[in-house]
Amino acid sequence: MRLLIVEDDLEACQAMIKVMAEAGHQCDCAPDGIAGLTAASAERFDVLIVDRMLPRMDGVSMVERLRKEGDQTPVLFLSALGEINDRVTGLKAGGDDYLVKPYAFAELIARVEALARRRETGSVQTVLRVGDLEMDLIGREVRRGGREIDLQPREFQLLEYLMRNAGQSVTRTMLLEKVWEYHFDPQTNVIDVHISRLRSKIDKGFERPMLLTVRGAGYRLEA
Repeated sequence: MRLLIVEDDLEACQAMIKVMAEAGHQCDCAPDGIAGLTAASAERFDVLIVDRMLPRMDGVSMVERLRKEGDQTPVLFLSALGEINDRVTGLKAGGDDYLVKPYAFAELIARVEALARRRETGSVQTVLRVGDLEMDLIGREVRRGGREIDLQPREFQLLEYLMRNAGQSVTRTMLLEKVWEYHFDPQTNVIDVHISRLRSKIDKGFERPMLLTVRGAGYRLEA
């Protein structure tokens, strides 16, 4: 996967290049919004990682320009501005995801890879399959090994997100944002409760568990 990092902090950019290379991804780096706009317009990238506060042209303006030119490359905004209004501004400008500084590199990689997969599977899916687990998005039905599994609406949403990101670790923050639409930590055990319920429904009675806890990272659904 080829990434463009638009970041004026050279040390931060080099650190991202290093961890992304270790994850198997190639990175180019642009030091300001104008350079980022030029690079993104001239070459094809799988995902753009854009800092909001940039010299010459800020990240939001840069992404707005790209979208007006018809460029639909997924964009992950990075910013120390973490208020709801800041996130909304970034997403309305054309961003696809928003990560607040400071962040863990594991979460950065997970979010970038999720955006790339979303682009690859841009066609509308009506059925998701992971191993012997099947989800009918139209009929709102779930089966594993042919056995029907009854899920509550939030459990269905949670499983759908995990299935769309099967094989990849998803963090608690990602689940709060994508499933519960919380852009803050509610300081409750809501995720633990729902993961426990979901695990008992899709894994109970089967020899191989699918819903795994990744220590220090979050959760992963494995075929």
